Amino acid sequence: MLDSYKLKSVCTLPFVCHKKINTVGNSNADVPLADPGMYQLDITLRRGLSLAARDRGGTSDPYVKFKIGRKEVFRSKIIHKNLNPVWEEKACILVDHLREPLYIKVFDYDFGLQDDFMGSAFLDLTQLELNRSTDVTLTLKDPHYPDHDLGIILLSVILTPKEGEPRDVTMLRRKSWKRSSKFQTQSLRLSDQHRKSHLWRGIVSITLIEGRDLKAMDSNGLSDPYVKFRLGHQKYKSKIMPKTLNPQWREQFDFHLYEEKGGVIDITAWDRDAGKRDDFIGRCQVDLSSLSREQTHKLELQLEEGEGHLVLLVTLTASATVSISDLSVHSLEDQKERGEILKRYSPLRIFNNIKDVGFLQVKVIRAEGLMAADVTGKSDPFCVVELNNDRLLTHTVYKNLNPEWNKVFTFNIKDIHSVLEVTVYDEDRDRSADFLGRVAIPLLSIQNGEQKAYVLKNKQLTGPTKGVIYLEIDVIFNAVKASLRTLIPKEQKYIEEENRLSKQLLLRNFVRTKRCVMVLVNAAYYVNGCFDWDSPPRSLAAFVLFLFVVWNFELYMIPLLLLSLLTWNYFLIISGKDNRQRDTVVEDMLEDEEEEDDKDDKVAEQQNASPGQAFTVQCLDSSKMKDGEKKGFINKIYAIQEVCVSVQNILDDVASFGERIKNTFNWTVPFLSWLAIVALCVFTVILYFIPLRYIVLVWGINKFTKKLRSPYAIDNNELLDFLSRVPSDVQVVQYQELKPDHSHSPYKRKKNTLG
Repeated sequence: MLDSYKLKSVCTLPFVCHKKINTVGNSNADVPLADPGMYQLDITLRRGLSLAARDRGGTSDPYVKFKIGRKEVFRSKIIHKNLNPVWEEKACILVDHLREPLYIKVFDYDFGLQDDFMGSAFLDLTQLELNRSTDVTLTLKDPHYPDHDLGIILLSVILTPKEGEPRDVTMLRRKSWKRSSKFQTQSLRLSDQHRKSHLWRGIVSITLIEGRDLKAMDSNGLSDPYVKFRLGHQKYKSKIMPKTLNPQWREQFDFHLYEEKGGVIDITAWDRDAGKRDDFIGRCQVDLSSLSREQTHKLELQLEEGEGHLVLLVTLTASATVSISDLSVHSLEDQKERGEILKRYSPLRIFNNIKDVGFLQVKVIRAEGLMAADVTGKSDPFCVVELNNDRLLTHTVYKNLNPEWNKVFTFNIKDIHSVLEVTVYDEDRDRSADFLGRVAIPLLSIQNGEQKAYVLKNKQLTGPTKGVIYLEIDVIFNAVKASLRTLIPKEQKYIEEENRLSKQLLLRNFVRTKRCVMVLVNAAYYVNGCFDWDSPPRSLAAFVLFLFVVWNFELYMIPLLLLSLLTWNYFLIISGKDNRQRDTVVEDMLEDEEEEDDKDDKVAEQQNASPGQAFTVQCLDSSKMKDGEKKGFINKIYAIQEVCVSVQNILDDVASFGERIKNTFNWTVPFLSWLAIVALCVFTVILYFIPLRYIVLVWGINKFTKKLRSPYAIDNNELLDFLSRVPSDVQVVQYQELKPDHSHSPYKRKKNTLG
C-alpha cells in the first residue's frame, strides 16, 4: 500500500511542502551528515496549479528555479500566459551533502524588466527515501506575506547515493551563457541506451527589416533605436540606428529551437542614451507555434506599451546536424552514415540547401597537465566546444589534472571560414567557472582524422598556458557552396565581449594603422623618386614601362596585374623563397595588452565597476558638486569614453582592411587566394571579350531593380564580405598552432620515473 506523509518543516522558514510516496522504503533521515558522500538527485518538474497572477491581463509567464545553498542548479523553460503550467522537465543534480535543502522559486518572466516573484518553497533532502521515486507537492509562500495562497508545484524526485562510484558521472550540462561568462545550468544525463543525442529540433531564421513610426524618446524629436530578441536563454541585440524613427536594420540571425512547438520570441525596442539608462520604446512577441515550417513569413508587429511597428521575416527549418555522443558511437565510423554525409556534400549537389556547406566532427579525447585551480591542487575540468553560435559541453571530470572525456561532437558548417574554439574550464559550484585554457582552430587548417595535441593558450590566444588537449577533427564540405557563401555577410556571434577602452589596444591599433599607411607613403616616395631620377636606371625602366602600358592599356589588364602578383607570390612560396615574415611586433603588442587586461580584470573585480566607471567614481566628490553639475560631468566622461572607443574601433577596422588585402596576396589562407585567382580570371575574360558599356549596363540594371525584385534583401558588398574571411595579422597570431613540449607530459614522466 502507498504511504503518504508530510515533510518536517524548518521552523525558521515560512515555507510548507507536502510529499507523497509512491513506494514503500526507508527514509534517509538517520543518515549521518558528517560524511554523506555524493548523491544524485533526479527531479521531474511536473506542473503548477493555481499560481499567482502577476500580469495586467490576469495571467503570468511562470518559470521555476532550483537552488541548493546559493547556487542555481536548474532553470525551467517559460510557460507563457498560464496559471496552471505543465513543464514535464527533468534535471539531474549532483549533491555533495544533504544538509542544504533544495529551494524552489517561481517567477513571472517580464522581458526587459525585473521578473516578478511568485512564491517559493523548500524540500528537505534528509526526508527523501533513497532509490525510491517520490511525488512531492510544494505549497508556494511569500516570506513577507505568509498568509497569501500562491498555488502549488508538483514534482517527482529520486535520490541515489553515489559513494563508491567515480565522480565523473556521464552527464551533459547544457548551460546558458551570459556576457559575464557565468553559467546557469540545465542538466541532461545521457542514458546508456541513447548515447547519441541531438541537441535541438530546428532553426528559426530571423531577419529584422525595419521599424516604422517609432516613438520619439529624445529631446530632438528622434530616437537612437535598437532591438533585443530573446528565445529562452538565447539572446540577440541589433545594431543601433542613430537619430531616426524609421530605422532600416536589414540584419539576419538564427536561434535554435529546443521545443517541438517552437516557443515564443520576446522582442523589445530601446532608445540608446549614452551615460544613462536606455529608454524603453515598446515590446511585442512572436508565437512560433502558429507559424508553418519551411516557409518564410513576413510579420508586421505592433509595439505594445509604445508606438510603431517592427517588420520581420521569420523562417522555421528542420534541425541541423548537431549532436553529442560517446567515443564508441559516432557518425564517420559507420560506413553507411559516412557515405550519406559524403553524398550530401558531393560536388553534384551544389544548389541543394546552399546554407548547408559541410559537416564537422570533433573528438574531445583528453587533456594533460592542466592548471590547478582549486586549493587542493586539483581541478574539476569540463570542455566547451564552440563553432560560431553553436556551443556544446562535455561532462565534468572531478579532481583531475589529466581528464579523459572521450566525447564526439558533430556540427553543421554554415561557413567554411569559421573557427572552432575549444575552451577548458574548472567547474566551481559556488561561483563562475575558472578559465584553464583555449585553442582556436580555423576549419580550413584541419587535417582530417589526425589526433593532435594542441597547446592550450590564454584568453587572448596570444601565448601558452599550462596543459595540452588532444583532439581528432574531421571536416567534410562542398567547395562550391563554401565559395558562394564567402560572398555573403559573415554570421555575427551573439555572445561577444563588448569593446572597452584600453590604452594598449588603442596603441596597438594605431601602430597597425600606421604600418598600413606607411606602405602607401613608401610607394608614393618610390614613384616620386622615379620622377626625380634619383636612380637613372630605375627611372629609365619606369619611363619605358609607363609608355608601353599607357599605349597598350586595356581595362582587363587591371585584374590581370593582380592575377600576376598572386601567381608570382605562389611560385615564390612553393619554390622555398617564402618572403613572409613572422609578425613579432603584433605578438609583442598582444602580450603587453594581455598583461594590461589582467590588471584591469583585477581592478574591476575589486571595484565591481568598469575602468571608465571607476575613473568617474574617483573623480567625483559628491560633497563639492551639485546634482546637476555631477550629472553633466558624468555625461561628459561617458561621451569622451565613447569617442575614444569609436576611434579605437575605427583604427582596428582600417588596419584590419589593409592587413587582409596583404594576407590575401601572401597566401595566408590558400583557399581564399585560389578563390581570388578564379574570380580574377573570370573578370579578366569578361573585360577582354565584353565591351565596358554592356558591363556597366548590366550592373546598373541590377542595382536599380534589386529592391523591386527582392524588397527585403540584405544589402552587402561581395568584396568586403570576401575580405572579412581573410584573417588580420592579429588573428593570424591568435590562430597559430603552438608546438607541445612533450617533456611535460605526465605519461612520459611516469615512464621516466619507472626507468
